[in-house]
Amino acid sequence: MNLSLVQIEKPADMNFVLGQAHFIKTVDDLYEAIMQTNPAMRFGLAFCEASGPALIRCAGNEPSLVALARKNAMAIGAGHSFLIFMEGGFPVSILNAVKSVTEVCSLFCATSNPTQVILAETEQGRGILGVVDGATPKGVETEADVKVRRDFLRTIGYKL
Repeated sequence: MNLSLVQIEKPADMNFVLGQAHFIKTVDDLYEAIMQTNPAMRFGLAFCEASGPALIRCAGNEPSLVALARKNAMAIGAGHSFLIFMEGGFPVSILNAVKSVTEVCSLFCATSNPTQVILAETEQGRGILGVVDGATPKGVETEADVKVRRDFLRTIGYKL
């Protein structure tokens, strides 16, 4: 078995979701779930099929984001994994819809942070072991940090 890292390639502030599912219609069901939850959000998704023709299946409503999802899916190359790249929305607004898709088994991350995907490769193929999402914490928040966090959440439309 060989271990490797794949860096997710994306613009610095772009959010994405990385998960694992199990069926050829995953790409269609994820598309429908996102459109029903946030039809104004622009997104692209790619799903790595793990059997049959073993193709990367793609969908979305923004061609550049579909191309970005395809590029990252090809780099990861782990069967039954999927990626969703988005603009004009946040993962938190679609996560419950994505998790409720029958074929979705698990989510590895939903982030805009720099992300590395940890892969294991055998003679059979590749699997995702986990992710490195962003940086290691540098300390514990102060009262001033709490105010900054809460002000930010209000700025983007969330309340505490």
